[in-house]
Amino acid sequence: MPMKGVLKRYVSLLAFVAPAFILYAIFLLIPTIGGMYYSFTDWNGLNTNYQFIGLDNFVEALKDDPDFVHSLLFTLKYVLYMLVLQNVIALLLAVLIESRNKSKGFFRTIFFMPNMISIIISAFMWTFVFTQVLPQLAEKTMFTFLDQSWVGDPKFSFYAILVISLWNGVGYMMIIYLAGLQGVPQSLMEAAIIDGANPLQRFMKVTLPMITHAITICFFLTLNGAFKVFEVVYGFTGGGPGRSTQVITMNIYEEAFSNNFRYGYASAKSVILFIIVLIFTLIQIAVMKRKEVEA
Repeated sequence: MPMKGVLKRYVSLLAFVAPAFILYAIFLLIPTIGGMYYSFTDWNGLNTNYQFIGLDNFVEALKDDPDFVHSLLFTLKYVLYMLVLQNVIALLLAVLIESRNKSKGFFRTIFFMPNMISIIISAFMWTFVFTQVLPQLAEKTMFTFLDQSWVGDPKFSFYAILVISLWNGVGYMMIIYLAGLQGVPQSLMEAAIIDGANPLQRFMKVTLPMITHAITICFFLTLNGAFKVFEVVYGFTGGGPGRSTQVITMNIYEEAFSNNFRYGYASAKSVILFIIVLIFTLIQIAVMKRKEVEA
């Protein structure tokens, strides 16, 4: 290929890539690098004068800030529940829908629709359900256990937050699992039936190994989304009662914009969150990739 043609090709590629890279740099790369830099300072986000204080912010966050540690542990608890529940429910729904000969499109639409609603709107809507609808339902029926302090009691509010999150996110994961199930060769299923495998054996020995790529994607998306949860907690409990349901993103937000405008300190907390998410993600990818190879 002539040099002029090669140059023209690279210019064309650059013309397509450059706008996306510029936006990526402006809105993600530069702020990330800036946040990491400010995490070693006492900057308040407003003044141009600030001091470099080394690891003091990190030490304070992990050693002298019980609210941050609590929010971190609460977030980890939320992440573990979401990883298990969201993927199990989504996979079960996908299997049930895929097994139907009719109405597949209808059920896909019904279960995916909650994902199209803004999370903060979902949180406000479910607040009404938990505080107004369920108590009246409990009063008029035998289901008295529904009349609980879903917002005011930390024990119940955690499970209410899970319900809202699952209602909003299961449908999206279900679509990914459906795509994986549709890629399972029918010949393998027929061979398993001929060999006398029952439905459970076919699912465990044929279906699951063939959809490990979909499982990897769903676990990654669930892990990433669960660590970044903010709107559902902010809209439902506001982190309360007290700070019992405060997630790590809310703690960082309050530190930067609500309390003392300690932007440098909030940046240090963000870096800690980034490192934790990175570690979990690398472990999860390594484990799932190994499973894919074994499959």
